[in-house]
Amino acid sequence: MHCWALTARRRNLTVGIRRCRGAPEKERSTMLDLLIRNGSVVDGTGAPPRAADVSVRDGRIVGIGENDEPARRTIDADGLTVIPGFIDLHAHYDAQVFWDQALSPSPLHGVTTVVAGNCGLTLAPVQPGDEDFLTRLLARVEAIPVEALTAGVTFAWRTFPEFLDIVESLPLGLNIGFMVGHSAIRRAVMGADASAREATPEELDAMRALLSEAIAAGGLGFSTANVVTQVDGDGRPTPPNFATPEEFVKLSEVCGWHPGTSIEFIPGSFLRGFSDEEIELMADMSAAANRHLNWNTPLVNKMAPDLYKRQLSATDIAAQRGGRVVPMFMPQNGPTQQDFLRGYVFRALPGWGWLFDLPPDERIEALKDRSARDRLRAALDAETAGLAVTMRASWGEYFVNEPADPELQHLEGRRIGDIARERGVSDFDAVLDIAVAAKLRVGFVRYGYTGADEWTSAARTEVLRDPRVVLGASDAGAHMDMMVGADFPTRCLGELVREKGLFSLEELVHQFTEVPARLYGLRDRGTLTEGAWADLVVIDPDKVDAGKLHTINDLPAGAPRLVTES
Repeated sequence: MHCWALTARRRNLTVGIRRCRGAPEKERSTMLDLLIRNGSVVDGTGAPPRAADVSVRDGRIVGIGENDEPARRTIDADGLTVIPGFIDLHAHYDAQVFWDQALSPSPLHGVTTVVAGNCGLTLAPVQPGDEDFLTRLLARVEAIPVEALTAGVTFAWRTFPEFLDIVESLPLGLNIGFMVGHSAIRRAVMGADASAREATPEELDAMRALLSEAIAAGGLGFSTANVVTQVDGDGRPTPPNFATPEEFVKLSEVCGWHPGTSIEFIPGSFLRGFSDEEIELMADMSAAANRHLNWNTPLVNKMAPDLYKRQLSATDIAAQRGGRVVPMFMPQNGPTQQDFLRGYVFRALPGWGWLFDLPPDERIEALKDRSARDRLRAALDAETAGLAVTMRASWGEYFVNEPADPELQHLEGRRIGDIARERGVSDFDAVLDIAVAAKLRVGFVRYGYTGADEWTSAARTEVLRDPRVVLGASDAGAHMDMMVGADFPTRCLGELVREKGLFSLEELVHQFTEVPARLYGLRDRGTLTEGAWADLVVIDPDKVDAGKLHTINDLPAGAPRLVTES
């Protein structure tokens, strides 16, 4: 797969683009910069493929059709398909952009435009002395190694406009835009009280002014989340958890002052299917701004079969109240990895936090202890909803990944359920036994839908095809020890188009290009049309897919992360 994206630049209503440097002005009108010949064009609109050449000059598509003009670079795409670059509306590259302007691995999977600053988390605005708070907040909520953030981010800004100025000065490889995060705005106005109490009317006015300033400078909208399990570096709930419904609505209202903006919100009750109050809140936030509000992600779980239906109903209820609520769904059957070293997901399980408060050596000893194991298991069994229900039913579906101990290499890629049967132990004990033997330096990988039963497969397909749903909520740049959401385009092209035929190629490309571009008002992106920006990807539909999940140590301070290639 080949991917071309031009350097990004912020603009008020959309992600813009800098003109490529190269030929003098007098030459630009006489020669193409790029000609992709003999390819099959899937243009992003949902139209069927057609044979055509794609011509590019000055960063724009200037022709789609047969063309024999001279070009500085010509690519023969015979047997390949030319498509628009994929658009990822839910990323967390706010810090990575400062040490990796390619925003890897997103471009390896055909992504050419990303939106960061989601879940209420941005690195600006920031008051002097609050740099550590925002760093550790982002590290804790999004599972990014804190040592990488500390080494890789210098905080050479105070305001959101200054942050955007610095990003704009970087030699970026992708188009990138930023939402404006609630946590940073609340902290900038209220200081430490942002994590302790409601805002006064005067403080709320100050937050609205900061948000308006940030959007006027190029922010794409307002992002927030009030998930109580999301905590800062000191274990306290994130600042939006202390906001009143009025604060959420009043801040959303600011988006209505600025054309082309969006609202992104993760409601605290989404794991349980949304409370009536939060559905009303989402509707009121959207209506106050006259903008769409998106959230992610619908949860398909046989143990709670009505959960996703309740979640999706928020769209219909919101419409009755004058709002537009859009669910974003992670469409890929991607691998997620858990471990007992960093343990982002395991730590969040009810009654498990104490284990991860222990240093690693003591954690290993606790995992050896039968009474401690029984305590962990009992905490899971006591829950009737949420993550615990999914986890207790899935231990046997995990696969062993990258055990650091050479003596455990024979377990690489093996399924826990099979290992447990061979050893005569429960799936739960097999996981803990391997974690102890590896001194916690081993991953446990599960594919959410591999081997899924008939109900789960049907429910997932229902969500994938639901017209209320927008596909693609990757979390790229976050949860680096757990998953690689950035590979959703290639993974879905392999599974949903080629293997299962749930979508035609043109349907899925449309879902990953024009649909998100229109939702966020990204002008001249998402389709291959004359005059559009030349964000281009060339794929082989018969081969494109995502590769194996593996670890590399390329973050600042040598910290590790998981990656996949296409």
